[in-house]
Amino acid sequence: MDFTINFGQRPIENGDLLLSEPFMKDRNFERSVILICEHDEQKGSFGLILNKPSMVTIEEIESRLAIDSPIYVGGPVEQDTLHYIHKFKDITNAVPLKDGIYWGGDYEEIQELNTQGVLNESNCRFFMGYAGWENQQLRGELKEDSWVVSNARLNHILDEPVDDIWKNTLEEMGGKYKVFANAAKNIRMN
Repeated sequence: MDFTINFGQRPIENGDLLLSEPFMKDRNFERSVILICEHDEQKGSFGLILNKPSMVTIEEIESRLAIDSPIYVGGPVEQDTLHYIHKFKDITNAVPLKDGIYWGGDYEEIQELNTQGVLNESNCRFFMGYAGWENQQLRGELKEDSWVVSNARLNHILDEPVDDIWKNTLEEMGGKYKVFANAAKNIRMN
């Protein structure tokens, strides 16, 4: 039995969300929501999985950041690298994505905000590793309908419970996506 779904994709832009199709078998990306931080058809794409918290806190990985929140698994690539998204527009070299969400920037300035007691999980989130695609690789996966592209608002992604991001984003997209939001992980369970 073939469970192929045709999502009718639109082009990807920085700040978009990629949602794994409901029946994806890859454990790295099952029911994942990836924030696209950098997309270039010729050079490839870079994103961070928003809804995969690890069992480790930020403070355990980076002692200079005393934040009692989990570090997230940003993806299966280079899991020895630290990345972050935040809501601080004045961080030097931070890349604006959209809706007041920024990627990266001067790490010393992030540390200073931590020293001031300003950082928390609702304004800054840290990731180990990332999701990456070589040139044209993501285009191929989109043609196979492995991902749903969403230009959903980002201003809520740091406030919403991570277990709800995938489902809520699909529901917000409406139509056929709303149906997929409630699909059981095991198709035989529907």
